[in-house]
Amino acid sequence: MKVMGIVNVTPDSFSDGGEFFDHEKAIEHGLQLVREGADVLDIGGESTRPGADEVPLLEEELRRVIPVVEGLSGAARVSIDTTKSEVARQAIAAGAAIVNDVTALRGDPEMAGVCAGAGVEVVLMHMLGSPRTMQDDPRYDDVVAEVSEFLAVQTGLAEAAGIPRERIWIDPGIGFGKTVEHNLRLLNATDRFARMNLPVLVGASRKRFIGELSGGAPESERLGGTIAACLAAMEGGASMVRVHDVAPVVQAIRVASGIESAAEGPETSRR
Repeated sequence: MKVMGIVNVTPDSFSDGGEFFDHEKAIEHGLQLVREGADVLDIGGESTRPGADEVPLLEEELRRVIPVVEGLSGAARVSIDTTKSEVARQAIAAGAAIVNDVTALRGDPEMAGVCAGAGVEVVLMHMLGSPRTMQDDPRYDDVVAEVSEFLAVQTGLAEAAGIPRERIWIDPGIGFGKTVEHNLRLLNATDRFARMNLPVLVGASRKRFIGELSGGAPESERLGGTIAACLAAMEGGASMVRVHDVAPVVQAIRVASGIESAAEGPETSRR
């Protein structure tokens, strides 16, 4: 399973807002994540935390992310986390190979065409409402069935727009318009999403549900829960996890993978 490291170039992201707002700090942070084992770097200039406002000016989001994309595209595969087609267009020109769109191409009517024309990979994520409203009162009759149906529909629309199926990822959107129970059900159903024959990306890193299950642990103390969620996603067949803490997650994945793949045989002793 691959690991996507998070590089937030924002002043207000829920966990690390402002920490890497400076371009040079963001680039160095991305390089450190690569050294720790990140396969992909996801660069975003607009917070999608619950209650977040949109970045009002396109120019501001571009100012935040394009220098960072340029600075990191030679070090790893870069994903641009945006809902705006012009940001995606310029990030692709700067070296981004993946567009990670939390609206699943619904936020900008030109996004699908930009991605199709550039031949990049696309992540389609489920979100109920918008970041500002998604946690107000999320309700589903059957969260797994409804998220699966949404992702299937958006995949069909992406293909119709010219994006080949082999370039499409799906993301159930942990924490994006879901209660604790919804998130747990979705993680438990990772295998169902994997059976859609599309690579699955899961982003549970430091999410609120981990804190709520851990007696109110703050974002900085949710590593254990993040690792547990990542390993559950891996067991369910996820192809990649999106995380803040790359090194410990990579270590956990490697150990779990080694245990799973170990061939049975006669016991050997080590001294």
